[in-house]
Amino acid sequence: MNNNLRKKWLGVVLTIAITYPIVLMAKEETVVIKDARHLKVFYEEGRFAGWPANNGIWQWGNEILAGFNLGYLAPPEERGLHQIDSVRPRSRMLARSLDGGETWSVSEAGYPDGELQRLPTDIAFDAPGFALNARGDRSFISLDGGRTWRGPFRLPFADLHLSARTDYQVLGAKDLMLFLSSEKTNNREGRPFCARTRTGGKYWNQFAWIGSEPSSGYSIMPSSVRLPNGDFLAAIRRRDNNPAQHNFIELFRSQDGGLSWQWLGNPVKENGEYSGNPPSMVRLADGKLCITYANRNEPHTIRAVFSSDNGITWGPQYVLRDSAGEPDIGYTRTVQRPDGKLVTIYYWLDEPRGERYIAATIWSAP
Repeated sequence: MNNNLRKKWLGVVLTIAITYPIVLMAKEETVVIKDARHLKVFYEEGRFAGWPANNGIWQWGNEILAGFNLGYLAPPEERGLHQIDSVRPRSRMLARSLDGGETWSVSEAGYPDGELQRLPTDIAFDAPGFALNARGDRSFISLDGGRTWRGPFRLPFADLHLSARTDYQVLGAKDLMLFLSSEKTNNREGRPFCARTRTGGKYWNQFAWIGSEPSSGYSIMPSSVRLPNGDFLAAIRRRDNNPAQHNFIELFRSQDGGLSWQWLGNPVKENGEYSGNPPSMVRLADGKLCITYANRNEPHTIRAVFSSDNGITWGPQYVLRDSAGEPDIGYTRTVQRPDGKLVTIYYWLDEPRGERYIAATIWSAP
């Protein structure tokens, strides 16, 4: 090998040697939550329990109510991300804790069947025990903490072909803002919006899209908070398929009561393969914002990020739990107990092809 060629190869080797450690250092920053305790909310052999984010969470002090779907584990020969039996029946369930998530009881939700009705106008949204469940194009209302339900009621703007999941803000006895998702103009999921009534549901005369319609992928499953100054924030599950699938979480802010929305940034810039995961955003007692979610990349984790400036900047990703048996996990819902502890509900599996079960992690914000 002549001297010029030797120098050329030496340059290549040095470039690789210098660059490779930098690439390793550039990996996302994560911190492990040390005091996290993991509990089983619902587990049954041969069953598939999942998707709390699709069903809602409600809280009255130390009483927590969380919804989920229940089916059967698919036969071993069936493949796919969601290994739920497509033939056997499924149920909508509710898990209730009276002690801040330490122990749980589970029962069928009991949402009534029947023809869709108009939303009632005689209900005070701020009444003790009020709960609203929204799924698809319909909703159900409870006045006793989810023990009994009325409905089904047609959601506003259902002609947009809704793929609603429960998220709303009670703003007064007759004032409610719903956060929903619709189909895009190409009849595919989806695009988020908010709808507001100030007349107890008689009229829904405020509507606003949250962000522009994505040209590829989807923008769905908003999770909202209201700030003390009256601003609203909405964290959105986002997938972009151009040029390759990219999954992340976006954040939007409204400073005019939900009439218009401005993009704030990406609290989570990469949320794992397999379509990513929806966010659950809460405002903590100390004023921080917390978003929990699952990252379906190896090692399959439940994570959280925090903001101390109302969503302008976000810190490192904290790992609540890792090493699930497969990527099919998450769909978190999070609340804060009166004592300051956080309770995060999600679905999980311990081993490959294992039962999906509903788990709770009880932990402290850093």
